[in-house]
Amino acid sequence: MSFSIGIVGLPNVGKSTLFKALTKKQVEIANYPFTTINPNVGVVKVPDERLLKIAEIIKAEKVIPTAIEFVDIAGLVKNAHQGEGLGNQFLSHIRGVDAIIEIVRNFTDKNVVHVHGEINPLSDKEIINLELIMADLEVIKKRLEKIHSQQKGPHEKTVDQLNQLLEKLKSGLEKNQVINEMGLNDEEKFLIKDLNLLTLKPIIYVLNIDEKDLDKIGILKNIFPNKITLPLAAKLEAEIADLNEGEVKNFLKEMGINQSGLDQLIKTSYQILNLITFFTTQSKVAQAWTCKKGTMAPPAAGIIHTDFEKGFIRAEVINWQELLSCGGEIKAKEKGLMRMEGKDYEIQDGDVVHFHFN
Repeated sequence: MSFSIGIVGLPNVGKSTLFKALTKKQVEIANYPFTTINPNVGVVKVPDERLLKIAEIIKAEKVIPTAIEFVDIAGLVKNAHQGEGLGNQFLSHIRGVDAIIEIVRNFTDKNVVHVHGEINPLSDKEIINLELIMADLEVIKKRLEKIHSQQKGPHEKTVDQLNQLLEKLKSGLEKNQVINEMGLNDEEKFLIKDLNLLTLKPIIYVLNIDEKDLDKIGILKNIFPNKITLPLAAKLEAEIADLNEGEVKNFLKEMGINQSGLDQLIKTSYQILNLITFFTTQSKVAQAWTCKKGTMAPPAAGIIHTDFEKGFIRAEVINWQELLSCGGEIKAKEKGLMRMEGKDYEIQDGDVVHFHFN
């Protein structure tokens, strides 16, 4: 199951620097044979200390992390919705992602000219958001025209419901509101799912800062009130990504930081999509898997292999912490901590699962 995050931003904000830093954490593509990798896509491992601890306790011969895709989308310029710059190409690429990372510049560099002549994060954010809003407005207007030209049929009630919803969204967008802040319920989201609206996607704002401002992160997080905002120094993160694991730990310790900005970004991306991780430990392989929160056991088994879902019998489950406290699966079974769960079991974050199937 693949989830993708699109990285967007104005020219010269550090988008490429951040993407290059992320792809240095790229996993072996061979582990993900069903993912088509283009030059602008990086399949990046999700940092998870739980997997390493599980691998240690079962004496794993191989460790495979779960992953998430980051897509470096063509640069955005003002009036992209009218075809400026790469315009429609940019918009078509971003429609295919599950969430958006919007990079906003807050660093100073005389050698890197700001496209609008001044460092103004609030202005940059509004320019990007306006382009997304205008693109969504165009899509909604076209769908409304199509609905109005259709004859009433057996699905008249659903068509009327969609029409009312689209009118509501159109009104909000015309007031510069983004759709993900309009309080839509699940039924409404389902009705417009096929439109792939840009401002319905969750957004993380990455504030690209100077290294000297790292001690101001607590304050800078509030630069965009009520938004998920992560300040980081992309240039520094790119340098950190070149270090080996031991060097990274020492560097972060010296800086008084528990986690690199990149790792925080990857985890935040994972969380914003409402994803959880479960683990498998068969054949001396410790592997992490991604699913949406609320996934039942059979579909979770299908993430590993479709045959697992079709022939699902039961799932043998233990929480990762219980597994560690017992010292392994054998002792966990002796203590009766390995539970047998059926088709109605909802997979929990941190479950270690062995699926039984026909």
